[in-house]
Amino acid sequence: MNFFEREQIAPSGLVSKARCTQSLIMFNVISILIGLVALLLAIPAFLPFLGWAYWLVIPIAVVGLVFGVFSSHRSGRNLNIIVILVGVGRLLLGGGIF
Repeated sequence: MNFFEREQIAPSGLVSKARCTQSLIMFNVISILIGLVALLLAIPAFLPFLGWAYWLVIPIAVVGLVFGVFSSHRSGRNLNIIVILVGVGRLLLGGGIF
């Protein structure tokens, strides 16, 4: 079913497929927004002696990843996976501190 093909809400109050599709798209939007916040925090953390900030960035990106998993699209999930991989790689190179 296409996003623009909407079904009527049944008189019994059941949720239609269009409403479920909209909520799944909202999960993707939330995931992208959380991923962008994590990415903005990760940019200064890439500088020397600020690598400890990835201990804050990675959990934020994991929350975004959870929202992205429940979404019908993949872009938010992929953004958060990239932020997590960069953060983990930076922590491994810096010994977990730098």
